[in-house]
Amino acid sequence: MKAYYADEQKHHDPKAFLSSGAPQPNPEQPERVERLLAGARAAGLEIERPRDHGLGPIAAVHTPEYLDFLEHIYARWQHIAGASAEVIPNIHPIARGGSYPASAVGQAGYHMADTACPISAETFQSACWSAWSAVDAADAVATGSSAAYALCRPPGHHAFADVAGGFCFFNNSAIAAQRLLAGGAERVAILDVDLHHGNGTQGIFYARSDVLTVSIHADPVRFYPFFWGHADERGEGPGLGYNLNLPLPRKSGDDEFMAVLEPALRRIRAFAPSALVVALGLDAFEGDPFGGLSVTTPGFARMAAAIAGLGMPSVIVQEGGYLCDALGANLTAFLGAFQSCMTGRM
Repeated sequence: MKAYYADEQKHHDPKAFLSSGAPQPNPEQPERVERLLAGARAAGLEIERPRDHGLGPIAAVHTPEYLDFLEHIYARWQHIAGASAEVIPNIHPIARGGSYPASAVGQAGYHMADTACPISAETFQSACWSAWSAVDAADAVATGSSAAYALCRPPGHHAFADVAGGFCFFNNSAIAAQRLLAGGAERVAILDVDLHHGNGTQGIFYARSDVLTVSIHADPVRFYPFFWGHADERGEGPGLGYNLNLPLPRKSGDDEFMAVLEPALRRIRAFAPSALVVALGLDAFEGDPFGGLSVTTPGFARMAAAIAGLGMPSVIVQEGGYLCDALGANLTAFLGAFQSCMTGRM
């Protein structure tokens, strides 16, 4: 299995975010990359630099209005007297639609769901290379590889078509799914196993029937992203029945996770996709700083073996997983078990 990653992804270096109203150091740090790279190499993966694909594959998922905003907002922000060093919104609309603000401050509120995704001079390019890593991994699978890993940082699953949020700017898992469709896949399933619900991914495909979205995550009734990820969210219009949320009680461990993984995999089999995207969050780990679930390192290997047991061409896209001693080992456990199971099926 190959891994795709570009060093430019480390240049985005957010300084802070608000947590329960208090400024805290931003946990989505460049150091995550070093630990994930070590984990991928320990699993035997060859690291390959992705190509610059331009904005085309990103624009297949995100609106031109949003892309223009992300590319130019930092420079515009610098012209505001007394503005913060990073772009951080201080106002959010209670409804989106109709008029579009002309001011940088108004647009920041319009396009940024929360204060967890500050934009600096390097953010746009880092996010592009993160997305291009997902594109190359999708292309590898579309052209015959059984699996590929995209080390995407910054992550993506909280980004909607025109909104950043939760450390995410471009939705790399959605971009990979759309790329697989463009490469000939009839249907694609996305399985999100991150601690947090992939609300952006759900939003992008909520009214579509060509992409099935399935998410296992900590119950959002008292956990980010709060407003999405509940079990009664099933899709709408043509997408009704093509979204499945399986929220877990806080601190659920390996056995609880595996118990809900079974109906998730059953739903994916029923959809009969041509390919699978795994939105891999390692923050479900028992020692992750967010502390929402209690999956162990061997638990990630169990999870990977079960998913690989589907026997589907798979793009594994990195989502969350924050700085702790076991971050690299958790990735090694997942990728090692996934490869071993896939090889055993061949």
